Parts: sequence; structure tokens; C-alpha cells
Amino acid sequence: MSTTTTSTSLSADRVLHGVPAVAGVQYAPVIRPGARPRPEAFPGDDVAEADRPVEVRRLKAAAAAVAERLRERAAHATGVASEVLATTATLAQDRAWLGDAEKRINGGAPAPRAVAGAVDKIADALAKAGDLMAERVTDLRDIRDRVIAEVSGLPEPGVPVPDRPSVLCAEDLAPVDTAGLDPALVVALATSLGGPTSHTAIIARQLGIPCVVAVGGLDEVPAGVMVMVDGGLGTVTVAPDDATASAAVAASRRDAEAARSWIGPGATADGHAVAILANVQDGAAARAAAETAAEGVGLFRTELCFLNRDSEPSVDEQARIYAEVLEAFDPSAKVVVRTLDAGSDKPLKFAGHADEANPALGVRGIRISQIDPGILTRQLQGIADAAARTGTAPWVMAPMIATAAEAQAFAAEVRSFGLAPGVMIEVPAAALLADRILAHVDFLSIGTNDLTQYTMAADRMSADLATLTDPWQPAVLSLVATAARAGAAAGKPVGVCGEAAADPALACVLVGLGVSSLSAAAAAVAAVGSKLSQVTLAQCRAAAEAALGASSAADARTAALGALADGE
Repeated sequence: MSTTTTSTSLSADRVLHGVPAVAGVQYAPVIRPGARPRPEAFPGDDVAEADRPVEVRRLKAAAAAVAERLRERAAHATGVASEVLATTATLAQDRAWLGDAEKRINGGAPAPRAVAGAVDKIADALAKAGDLMAERVTDLRDIRDRVIAEVSGLPEPGVPVPDRPSVLCAEDLAPVDTAGLDPALVVALATSLGGPTSHTAIIARQLGIPCVVAVGGLDEVPAGVMVMVDGGLGTVTVAPDDATASAAVAASRRDAEAARSWIGPGATADGHAVAILANVQDGAAARAAAETAAEGVGLFRTELCFLNRDSEPSVDEQARIYAEVLEAFDPSAKVVVRTLDAGSDKPLKFAGHADEANPALGVRGIRISQIDPGILTRQLQGIADAAARTGTAPWVMAPMIATAAEAQAFAAEVRSFGLAPGVMIEVPAAALLADRILAHVDFLSIGTNDLTQYTMAADRMSADLATLTDPWQPAVLSLVATAARAGAAAGKPVGVCGEAAADPALACVLVGLGVSSLSAAAAAVAAVGSKLSQVTLAQCRAAAEAALGASSAADARTAALGALADGE
């Protein structure tokens, strides 16, 4: 597509500010997603009663076609992208909106109007629910547009394929769109909505391209205008000086080259060991991570084999899936398996979830075992069987642990299968009581995405609250420090597996707080390891102290960067 420069009312060299999501600098013309079908443009006359069954069949066929395309894309993707696509495929045939749309058709509405009304009704309800449920609004509206396009015989909406490297700017991006991006052509992302732990940011990190979210004024920047995206500073500079922008990109590329030459193992410049691990979702992602300098897996998300299923996978099927991940690394490598983290925005069809007024604070993670204890028991059996088949000794941790009693019960069941138990620190209560929890488990792993959201009482998908959901928030770092101190006192490891571990500068701060391992998307492993290798433990501790003493996330970032630079 053409990227000819378009005139803009924005002044040249104007800097727009957002929230950093993925570090790096790129300079390229803006592209924007193509126009989506406008539901109001297809009002249509009411459908005659005799034709309504045919219209219902057209609706279901369109939804099935959209779902099948998404499933095909999921099959050719890996990691988070595969999970996002598979989840969205299920959403395309969700009984809630489809049933409502069918009722509307039976009342006379043509399919496009019925789809728009049904989806918008549910999306509005989810938006009001806030928190993790609001994350589904973008997905639902993307499904709405795709189904309307399909039933109307229009091209499938989505992100255009540029004819030169470009910066994709949008109000928001559907996870389906970001999951299929070519990082050679879409070299950076910027959105006016979203947060630092949104699907857009997570997939950008997996692709290794700079990303800034919640950018004020971004919607005023038209396609074709040259912009410089700095994912580390969280800025988008409109029509910058060419020489200045090119120099910034060159410096970023030099840092990237240095990172690519890093071969591990993880350690600071003065030899303080820090394990650098990878987050994975399946065997393909684990094999890709094994090609990097990652020393193992710090977070194996097991949800992929449970989601979009009408029935629970058998123990043998689970064991085969888990074994693929365990086989990707040397048997002596550390692999941390997280038990099923479903519920809230990732419901299980077979678990008997009841509707909840506030799902993000409801039955999710380890709490699912309250509904059906057998789900956890069968999963642990699958993990133990996979360990026996592969001759490995995986560590196993539970999500959403909130009390020492929960940790004790989980640890006892994990040990009964001969596995090493740990828990995730995602709930502030767990961080505050980390010393008591460590009396029962062998390790802790801090999930900074949820820990930040719950600590700051802020929906991580809200652009208005994006500065609150920044993992640089001093309150969040204080809770990390509390957990790390408890680990040091107990002589047990405390890692970080949230997206914060993928930020090279923040990784240094986490090490300074006492974290013993960092687990990030495979694409971020080299950058994190390279940055750590350039600083001493004393610098990391100074950066951590500076960040803890700050009054805001932005001040914490600035103070930490200054402390890290002082020692260079």
C-alpha cells in the first residue's frame, strides 16, 4: 500500500507521550488499519418471516468461516500468538452473542444489524465490568466486524500489509491483528489505548519490535507521516529531524547487535549469577526458546491445551503436551510449569463456571480446584508422567495463591507426585505474607502483570489508567522487594516471570531488589541478559534504591536509569 507523506496539522518534531511497553527505537512512516465495516451502513429492510431461517443459517455459516480462519492461523502460530488466535476463534462462535443475534434475526433484523446489536450489547456490559473482562471488548468488536464483513461479502478487515517498513498506529489493535504481524514490515507499534500488559504489548515483545501504548494525540497522526517510536522512553516523535532520528535508530541497532551476541549464562558484570529464562506456551515455543541463550523455562503456561475445549484433556494428552516442552531443553535445565490459570477472561467450558459479578476477583487460577479438585489432581498427574517420560524434574507453581493455607495445601498435593512446589506472587496479600508462604513451598515466582493490576486497583486495559498499571510503580516494586527479602531469609529462590522481566532496565532493578531469576518472552532474553552483563550488582542495587524512593512510575524509571548510568 502507499505510504506517501500526508499533510498534518501536528507540528514537526512534536513529541507525543505514552507508556513504554517494548524497548527499542524505529523511524518509519505511519500505517493504519483499514476501514472496518460500519454496522449502521448496513441497516437493511426487515427480513420476511419466511426468510428468517435462511438468514440465521447465513449468520452461523459466517461465524463458522471466521472461526475456521482464526483456527488455521492459530495452528501456524506459536506462543502467545497461537493462544490469542485460538481464544478469539472460540469467541467467534460464542453462544452468548450468537444466540442473541439469532433472536434478533427471528425478530426481523438482517444478519449484519443483528450481529452489531448482539455484540455491542455484550461488549458494553463487559466494558462496565472493567478489569480483565474489559480486555475482551476489543476482541468481540473485532469478531463483530469480521462476521459482518463475511456475511456481507466484503473483504476481511484487519491490518494492511505495507510495501516498506512502517509503524502501525491505531486507537487499539485486536489481538488477532497483532498476532499475525510481520516484524520485517511492521517495525513498531503505537496505540492511543491499551496498557503495558495488553495483548498488543505482549505480542510486540514476542516479535521483538518497539511498542508504546496509551499515547496522547496519536489519533491525530495520519498515515504516511514519518514518526520515531522510542519504546524505552514511551514517546512517539512526529516528523522528527531525519538525522537525529536516524542516529537514534542506529544507536538502538547497536544495542540490539550487542544483545544478539550475548550467549549467557545470566550474570552481572561482576559475576553475580541471575538465571535468564523464557516464557513459553507449547512445545514449538519451547523449541524456539531453546535456540536462544535462555537457560530454561521460567513460566510454562499450560492453558493452551485446556482453552477452547468442550471437555477436559485426558491425563495422557496433557502428558504428551507437557513432555514436548520438557524435551526442548537439557534434562538438567530448570523448567517451571504453572498449573492451569483459567477463569476470568479465560473461562473453561467444562469447569462449570458460574457467572460472576467481578470475574477478575472471582474463581480463577488455583481457585478453580474449589469447583473441581480433580482438574488439579489430573494435571499434576500429567506433569508427573511427562517428567517420568523425559527424565526431567520440573518445578510446579500455582497461580492466584492468596494465603499460606492455600500454599500449604497445594504444596502437599504437588509433593505427593514427587514434584517441587512453588507459588506465584500475584496477589498483594501473598507478597506481604511471603515469609509464611515460603514455610510451605520451595520457591516463589512473581507475576508482575497481575500484581501491578491488583496493587494499583487499576484495569490493565484502561488507557486512562495506563500510568497506574506501569510495573515501574514504586508500590509494586516495594512488594517485589518484600517477597525477595523473604526468599533471601529462607534461602529459597524468588524469580519474576511477568512482563516486567522483559524490560532490560527494569530487569536490573529487579536484580537489585534481590530477585534470583528473570523469565521473559524468548525475543527479550538476549536484551535482558546483555544489559545485565554490562552492569554490576552494586549498580543494580543503587538503581533499585532509587526506584523505590521515587513517587511515580515515570520518576522511578528516570531515577533508575540515572543510577545505572552513573556507574558506566
